[in-house]
Amino acid sequence: MSIFERYLTVWVVACIFVGVALGHFFPGFFQAVAGAELAKVNIPVAMLIWLMIVPMLLKIDFAALRRVSEHWRGIGVTLFVNWAVKPFSMALLGWFFIGWVFRPYLPTDQIDSYIAGLILLAAAPCTAMVFVWSHLCRGEPHFTLSQVAVNDLIMVVAFAPIVGLLLGLSAITVPWDTLVLSVALYIIVPVVFAQIARRSILTNGGEPALSSVLAKVQPLSILALLATLVLLFAFQGDQIISQPSTIAMLAVPILLQVYFNSGLAYVLNRATGEAHCVAGPSALIGASNFFELAVAAAISIFGLKSGAALATVVGVLIEVPVMLSVVAIVNRTQGWYERRNRLAQ
Repeated sequence: MSIFERYLTVWVVACIFVGVALGHFFPGFFQAVAGAELAKVNIPVAMLIWLMIVPMLLKIDFAALRRVSEHWRGIGVTLFVNWAVKPFSMALLGWFFIGWVFRPYLPTDQIDSYIAGLILLAAAPCTAMVFVWSHLCRGEPHFTLSQVAVNDLIMVVAFAPIVGLLLGLSAITVPWDTLVLSVALYIIVPVVFAQIARRSILTNGGEPALSSVLAKVQPLSILALLATLVLLFAFQGDQIISQPSTIAMLAVPILLQVYFNSGLAYVLNRATGEAHCVAGPSALIGASNFFELAVAAAISIFGLKSGAALATVVGVLIEVPVMLSVVAIVNRTQGWYERRNRLAQ
């Protein structure tokens, strides 16, 4: 992990304070930034989000799809958790905690928006940081790569319908035109662009050239994320100052869904007899979120100042420490995990 990735939570916390302070002292500037929109898309934020997403998508090799059959049980478990469990478990946890338990302590006009942000956060699996998590738990690299490639293809067609369904069940009006535009802008176009760039780099310089490019652009991706967070917190500053406990309450369903889904994937892989080097990354992919896409979609659909945008930012805040804790659990339970296979032999 680079220094940016290792201390991502520290940088995010710093962005909270910087953003709130800038929003307080320079409100006119940030109002002008918020007004720089085209077809409901904030242009400065869209540019920053592209800088976030494209470098990460450069890592994806869709040629890995031909190796899917090598680990079909792990692939199946992860797909089940990612697409049939995680978005719906997050929606249930959001309805329970945000819509009921914490409702008296949250702004009434933002309840639905908070729940929508949580749904957006869980509706797409992570495509970049999972390579780091997989490496830390000694995961099978070919499985991780093929699983991410499969998830990216599914995301193109499944993200909008799942989000639309769950928002509809939450009685939240679904702006389908904006949702479809977000999918095009932040999934389809970046994936196509990244794959064209990847092929061009490999053709001209091979793997060494690609590694060199990734090393140079990865810090730009993290910096773009942090700049986006500064903007978000500059607009959310008044709400955060008046209700700092909001972030803690939003973190509760996020934490619970991460541990539930990672545990479910881990146990299901063990039950099917999959190797630990596949079960580890499967659990981590099953629990992590594509928070860059969630932030982008929340901003496009609900606006920079929305509760949905804030909810997705909380996901960024806790992503690194909670996933590192899952890595630790996976590594420390390897003996327990493999005991079943030894007994079966």
